[in-house]
Amino acid sequence: MGATREKKEGYFLRLKEYVEEYKSVFVVGIDNVSSQQMHEIRKALRGTAVLLMGKNTMVRRALRNFGNEFPEYEKLLPFVKGNIGFIFTNGDLKEIKEVVISNKVAAPARAGAIAPCDVFVPAGNTGMEPGKTSFFQALGVPTKIARGTIEIVSDVKILEKDQKVGPSEAQLLNMLKISPFTYGMSIVQVYDDGQIFPSNILDITDDELVADFATAIATIAKISLASGYPTIAAVSTYIVDAYQNIVALSVATDYTFEGTEQLKDRLEHPENYAAAAPAAAAESTEKEEEAEKEEEEDEDEDDDDMGMGLFD
Repeated sequence: MGATREKKEGYFLRLKEYVEEYKSVFVVGIDNVSSQQMHEIRKALRGTAVLLMGKNTMVRRALRNFGNEFPEYEKLLPFVKGNIGFIFTNGDLKEIKEVVISNKVAAPARAGAIAPCDVFVPAGNTGMEPGKTSFFQALGVPTKIARGTIEIVSDVKILEKDQKVGPSEAQLLNMLKISPFTYGMSIVQVYDDGQIFPSNILDITDDELVADFATAIATIAKISLASGYPTIAAVSTYIVDAYQNIVALSVATDYTFEGTEQLKDRLEHPENYAAAAPAAAAESTEKEEEAEKEEEEDEDEDDDDMGMGLFD
C-alpha cells in the first residue's frame, strides 16, 4: 500500500513539473497502439517533447489538485476518458503532430474489431485451390477458376468504415494476406497557452489565414459603408468618396483648389486641349515610323553582310 502511495505521489510531482515546464499539451488516443510503437514515438520526440501515460482517475485528481495554481488546465478534464495519454512540449505544434500521426503500423483484421476505414478485396488471382470457392461465394465475392486456382473477378468492398469485423471477413482477409488497417496514436485535442482546440486547426496555412483575414476586412468595410458606421476598414473608401464629392462640388461652383484647376480649365476651354490631342497623336505616329525605318535599315545591313564572298 505504501509503495502504491509513493508511486502516486511521484506521478503527481512529475505531472506538475511538466505542467510548469511546458506550455502545450497534446491529448492523444492510444487504442491499438503497441508498446513498440510507444517506444518509437518517445524516441522520435526526444529533446522536443515528453510522453506521459497514467490512469485517468489519477490524472483527473492531479488536474483538480492543480486547480488553484493552474486553473486553465481544468479545460482538459472533459477529454480525460478512454485510452489516452499526454504529450507535453514547447516545440512547434505542427512538427509534433506530424511525428505523432506518421508513426503507424499495418495490422490484420481481427474479429470483433471496428474497421477504421472501408476495406476492399482487390481483383486478381488468389493462388487458392478451387475447393475454397464456396467461402468466397458466402461473402458475395465474385470468382472464377483460372489455371486451376481461384481468381477474384472484380474489386469488392467487404467492410465499411466503423463496421464491426466478423469472423468470416477476418478469415478471408488473413487468407489473402491483407492487412487493411493501420494503427497509431490519434490526437484527441490540443492545449496551448490556455486554449483548447482540435488538431485540424494546425493544418491551416498562413495563406489561408491571410485570405480569411482579407475577406473579413472586406466584409466589415461593406457593413460599415452600408450602415454609415465608420470603421478603420472603411477609412480609405470614405476618404476617396469625400474627395470625389469635393471635386464634384468644385466643378459645380466657383470654388477652385489645386486638384481641380486643370480639370476646370479643360471644361472651360476645351479648344485649347483639342489642338493638343492631334499633335500628340502625330508625334506618336512619327516615332513609330522612325522605329520602323530603323528596323528596315538593320535588316538591309544584315542582307548585305550575307551577300559577301568568302575572299572579298
